[in-house]
Amino acid sequence: MKGASEDLLRLRRLWDQHIHSVAAIGGADPREQEVALYASWIGSVVEVALRRGSLDRNLSTMLETRRAEGNERVFRAAGELGEPVRSYIARLIAIEDLLAQLPVK
Repeated sequence: MKGASEDLLRLRRLWDQHIHSVAAIGGADPREQEVALYASWIGSVVEVALRRGSLDRNLSTMLETRRAEGNERVFRAAGELGEPVRSYIARLIAIEDLLAQLPVK
């Protein structure tokens, strides 16, 4: 990632850490499904951003909308499911924060 911004490099490192972590998420429990859905959505945005080195206008708008709606359901699910789900969500939110700092092209 020659010439990449520091935010993009941090995103790559955090994403690599995330995808290599073990998380038992996505079972029949609706709380786990909520967390898995959030993780999947973040993942789709990250993959595009890492490939492009930026966000396009559509992804930026989607991210802004998601952030404005808040993460109340994900926070509640993480709180109820306990560790290691809380750590898993904390990492996803850190990834979301990095995505919001990327340039829009």
